[in-house]
Amino acid sequence: MKKLILSFLFFLVLTSCVKSDSRVKNITVDDLKTVLKEDKNIQLLDVRTSSETKNGIIFDAVQVNMISNNFESRVIEVLDKKKPVYVYCRSGGRSKIAASVLVDNGFDVYNVKGGYKEWIKKNKVE
Repeated sequence: MKKLILSFLFFLVLTSCVKSDSRVKNITVDDLKTVLKEDKNIQLLDVRTSSETKNGIIFDAVQVNMISNNFESRVIEVLDKKKPVYVYCRSGGRSKIAASVLVDNGFDVYNVKGGYKEWIKKNKVE
C-alpha cells in the first residue's frame, strides 16, 4: 500500500511539473477523427490503466499503461517507428508525458488534447 501511495504521489508531482515538449505535435479530437477516417497507417496508443479502458477505447487503440514500470520498453516492443503514433489518456496529462518518452525513442508523435473525455464529449450520439 505504501508503494502504491508513493507511486501515486510521484505521478502527481511529475504531471504537475510537465512542460509541453515542442517536439510533440498537439491535435484536437476533431483532428484525430479526420485522421482516423483518412489514414489507416497510423498507430493509436491509449496510455490509460486497464480499469479505465474497461469503459471503452477509441477504435482499436493499443493500450499500454503509462504509469506501469515497463511502459517505455513495452511501447518500443509494440509500436512501429515508421508509422506516426497518436497518443491519448483520460484528459491529456499522462499522454503528454508518454508522448515525450516516445519522441525520445525516435517516434513521430501526436498528442490528442483532452483525451478520451474530450473524445466522448465530441462524439456523443444524440
